[in-house]
Amino acid sequence: MAELTLEREGQSVLQLATFCLDAEEYAVDIAAVQEIVRMTSITRVPRAPAFVEGVVNLRGKIIPVIDLRKRFGLTPIEATKATRIIITQVASQTVGLIVDAVKEVLRLDSAAISGTPDLVATGLDASFFKGVGQVGDRLILLLDLQHLLAVEEVVALAESA
Repeated sequence: MAELTLEREGQSVLQLATFCLDAEEYAVDIAAVQEIVRMTSITRVPRAPAFVEGVVNLRGKIIPVIDLRKRFGLTPIEATKATRIIITQVASQTVGLIVDAVKEVLRLDSAAISGTPDLVATGLDASFFKGVGQVGDRLILLLDLQHLLAVEEVVALAESA
């Protein structure tokens, strides 16, 4: 899916949905977000990858759900009232992404985005990210949804749904 950008004085402006995992702030292109739902009951799927929590039924459509904490190697936590599932497209597959909390939708000038450093502080695979955005003194890691899953993981998700 193409990034949604607005032109303003020769610069493009990204519209991003921001969310929290652990103490860090992440973002995805708002155009890739179909909806954001409260945490709901998830049905486990046998032999699914460890980071796949299972599937949910969202208005008659079965959607696999990925726990981003587990995907990124962070310590899993119990869901809270703030926990949300972001419904999005990952490599042509509709999936839900469990996040600790959704913060806001913001506009960010492309000039405020730097490339992902070779050594990301969290120790994550740099291919998961498009870059790092800066808003005031906040740093926001921009998630690259197309690289979140390997091809074989996309196939496994499609089979589990």
